[in-house]
Amino acid sequence: MKLKRIFPFLVAILALMTSCDDEETMTLLDEIQVSSSYVSIPVDGGSTPITLTANDSWTVENNVEWLTISSTSGSAGESTLTFSAESALDGRTAEVLIQCAGKTQRINVIQGLATISTATCQEVIDGPDSKTYRVTGVCTAITNTTYGNWYLEDETGSIYIYGTVDDKGQYNFLDLGLEVGDEVTVQGPKTTYYGTVELVDVTIVNINKSLVKVDSVQNAQLPIEGGEFTAYLTCKGQGVSVDIPDDAKSWLSISSIESAGEEVVVKFNAAANTGGDRGTTLTFRTTDGEKEYSTETTISQKGAIIEATIEEFLAAEVGGTKYRLAGVITDISNTTYGNLDIRDFSGETFVYGIEDFQDKDLKVGDIITIVGERSAYNGSPQVGDAVLESVIPVAEATIAEVLTKPDSNDDYFMVTGEITNIDNPTYGNLYLKDGDSEIYLYGCYPGYGATGDYRKYLIEDKGIKVGDILTVIATKGSYNGVPQLAHGIYFSHESAE
Repeated sequence: MKLKRIFPFLVAILALMTSCDDEETMTLLDEIQVSSSYVSIPVDGGSTPITLTANDSWTVENNVEWLTISSTSGSAGESTLTFSAESALDGRTAEVLIQCAGKTQRINVIQGLATISTATCQEVIDGPDSKTYRVTGVCTAITNTTYGNWYLEDETGSIYIYGTVDDKGQYNFLDLGLEVGDEVTVQGPKTTYYGTVELVDVTIVNINKSLVKVDSVQNAQLPIEGGEFTAYLTCKGQGVSVDIPDDAKSWLSISSIESAGEEVVVKFNAAANTGGDRGTTLTFRTTDGEKEYSTETTISQKGAIIEATIEEFLAAEVGGTKYRLAGVITDISNTTYGNLDIRDFSGETFVYGIEDFQDKDLKVGDIITIVGERSAYNGSPQVGDAVLESVIPVAEATIAEVLTKPDSNDDYFMVTGEITNIDNPTYGNLYLKDGDSEIYLYGCYPGYGATGDYRKYLIEDKGIKVGDILTVIATKGSYNGVPQLAHGIYFSHESAE
């Protein structure tokens, strides 16, 4: 009897010692110490203080709406932090980070007892943040295999899984063996990140392996002239059906489905592509007689590069189609990656980086031709995945300097001067003066690439008049032996008023 009582007592002592060691490891940093790294707040609401001792200035990172902290920054010395929350219907948890001298102290906050609610995807979407849910659905796409980021979908909706941990809290996603098409039960807390509903660092309760999966594909990236695409499947269900999205049925069709036991080979034919890059996601389905299982694979096809004005580019849909754009660089907002604005006669757009920008030696005023995709950020259009094709360098020069240059249709100059006379307001023929030097500008057009009637009426449209300061990009030429600027491209102007 004594041995039976002594043994649990020793186990309890060892557990307590381990708990104390863990607590010291978490809280006793040289740079910052806290009286407790765990904060408990009553479910009915209230406040809990801790003491913080730091040897340098510190800041608090709190991204949880329901939790209020008395201070978010402080200086070296001892401070009191008070954690407060209103009453909660269910238990909830949060993690707060305190930064000091390059070190991070984590504070785990709990209010009430965290309960796990079994829910559909839609119930998670409609539910409160920080609540823990258990959801069952199908894995429809895997976006990151290091931390385990993927999409879970049931008949009510879809949610994003941001992080998947094993029973030890480690990110060992690949060891879990999860594949697209598997039916999975997970549990974890909900958060909303910029409108995206997520379950964070979920644990997997159960995986019901799909009865159909894609083993390999052949020719998944089709050439522009089209051809055959083949998917090799393993199917343990009752036959295979294939879903081709409606927007791909005009160019992609099934040519054959062959099966031998569990091995299935599905062949597709893709038509030649006369447009931009395109692609689609194919879904393969099977059933065991009661439940449906599915898996997916993607196919892409190279397309022609579409020559477009910036106005046409802005009107296009977001997607992988490649566009060729040419215009003048009007601003460079990031000199490392090449985030810049480009303008032609029809409009202006933002370019979210140019590949190897730092090696290109580009500057404001240069005329560039790029190839990129129509993308967007927070609803604002931009050029994505841009690659520089060619550049016409533009040199800043005074009128006096331009007058010394030889005539050339290849060398462009950026020139600024006061308008002394407007000879032809329709096409923008006018005189520019800078100091004692004056030159005739034969045409000032709305932007690069303007032809025909698109060259007209800049002066009227911009409200430009005599006395204004005009900056123009043009080549040096002459007429009857008199020097002039030709092929003028409007860059900017300052009103005399």
